[in-house]
Amino acid sequence: MSLRPFRDIKRRKTKVISVGDVKVGGDNPISVQSMTNTLTTDIKSTINQINNIAAEGADIVRVSCPDQGSTFALKEIIKHVSVPIVADIHFHYKRAIEAAENGAKCLRINPGNIGDEKKIREVVSSAKNNNCSIRVGVNAGSLEKDILEKYKEPCPEALVESALRNIKILEDQDFFNFKISVKSSDVFLSIAAYRQLSRVCDYPLHLGITEAGSFISGSVKSSIGLGSLLMDGIGDTIRISLSDDPQKEARIGNEILKSLSLRNRGVKIISCPSCARQAFPVINTVKILEDKLSHIKTPMTLSIIGCVVNGPGEAAMTDIGITGGGKGNNMLYLSGIQSEKVLTEDIILKVINEVEKKAKEIENSK
Repeated sequence: MSLRPFRDIKRRKTKVISVGDVKVGGDNPISVQSMTNTLTTDIKSTINQINNIAAEGADIVRVSCPDQGSTFALKEIIKHVSVPIVADIHFHYKRAIEAAENGAKCLRINPGNIGDEKKIREVVSSAKNNNCSIRVGVNAGSLEKDILEKYKEPCPEALVESALRNIKILEDQDFFNFKISVKSSDVFLSIAAYRQLSRVCDYPLHLGITEAGSFISGSVKSSIGLGSLLMDGIGDTIRISLSDDPQKEARIGNEILKSLSLRNRGVKIISCPSCARQAFPVINTVKILEDKLSHIKTPMTLSIIGCVVNGPGEAAMTDIGITGGGKGNNMLYLSGIQSEKVLTEDIILKVINEVEKKAKEIENSK
């Protein structure tokens, strides 16, 4: 069973671009991105981290390319990963050209920072020749000097003006395969900038609250900022910026999309916070199940409720459910229907078996 959303989110219609084999924009699924924190020249470590991030649910992964060694390393890295790679370029136009030639499927640049028109033309030409898209990455912390002088401080209008300036640079080169971000570490500034930009252009938008902080605070800030925009139908791809393991960024990104019914991947667990009424240790059970079911990519819902107050109602709306009962006799629900009693000590194994069985049924029916 699936939970019917109370409010359907009508996504803003944007152009469709390609980042490798991932389509971004239009009616395509909102993609999740993350970024490696290994030295790109450490090829083995970077490959391992990219694959781990992808296994956690990232569709696209960005790597930093500050020097020639990093851009040349891309050629070997790309042979061993399954997701398209975005090369993070800031100032040197030759790094962008090298990245495109060595297999990057997107360049994260600000064309205005690259240099004169000749250099920009060379970068765009290389992107065209290598089927490489571009992300215009506007950031409140690195606005152009004249724009900052004009507005005195980072503000939504300043971020949007910078974005439109860089868009024009690319359009003047007859290049349209790009997406845009207008990030800030301030939630309100980011939301306002993205809303303004969405009203004046139809290119796909990459959402993020940049430098959001540690796992807990960064996840909260990102959920508020990105959730507000996504509920308005704004956003075609997202990245959660955390001072933590990049795999957690992909996990939180997917959880945000699942919570808004914008994308379903893996098991969505509905669980109670536990209280004195619980008939089994709910918190520990959920922690174990999250870990044991992380390999399941098939979308489905699972309710883990400690007592009969809310348990039956939640179970009626999920694919699989466990509701706590007296004397260790808990009730298993399948597709909202009571199935059998399960002893407390057997809950985890029983749920894992039922989830895996349901996943096979769903996949075989496709």
